[in-house]
Amino acid sequence: MQSERERRFPGPRRGQLLFAVALLFFSVLLLSQIPGQTRWVARTDFFAQPRFWPAVGLIAMTVFGGLHLYLLPWRRFRHADGTEARKWATVVEYAAWFMGYVFAVPVIGYLPSTLIFVPLLARRLGYRSGRMMLASVLFGLATVVLFKGFLSVKIPGGMVYDYLPGAIRSFFILNF
Repeated sequence: MQSERERRFPGPRRGQLLFAVALLFFSVLLLSQIPGQTRWVARTDFFAQPRFWPAVGLIAMTVFGGLHLYLLPWRRFRHADGTEARKWATVVEYAAWFMGYVFAVPVIGYLPSTLIFVPLLARRLGYRSGRMMLASVLFGLATVVLFKGFLSVKIPGGMVYDYLPGAIRSFFILNF
C-alpha cells in the first residue's frame, strides 16, 4: 500500500533509489580517499590548501546524497529500478569500445584502428547496409586525414610499423 507521500511524489520513480544509494556510496568512497590523494601544505592559507576544495565538494556531495536518500518517500527496490539500472549499464559498453580503441592505436596504428573501429561501431548502432558501411569507412578515413594531415595532431605510430622497411616505416609513422 502506497503512502500519501509516495503517491504525491512528482518525479519518476524508476532509478531514484538506485541513484541515491549509488551517489551516497561513491561520494563516501571518494571522501575516504581524500587523505591519500591530496595533502595539507604547511604555511599555506586555509582556502588555498590542495585538500580544501576537493573536500568541500565531496562533503557536499555526501551530505546532499544522504539527504536525497533520506527524503525519498520509498525504500524498496522495484522491477523498474532494475530496468533502469540495465539502461545505465549500456553506457559501460561504449566506454569499453573506447578503451579498446585507445589500446589498439599504439599497437596497430591510428589509421588501421580507426578504419576497424568506426565501421564496427556503426554496425553496433544498427547501420548494416553497404552504403552505411562505406560511409563509416570514409568517415574514419576523413577523420584520420583531418587530425593527422590538417591539424597535425601527434599520435604515436603503432608497434606494427616497426616491421616495415625504413623509409616506409617513417612515412607510416608520420602520416598514418
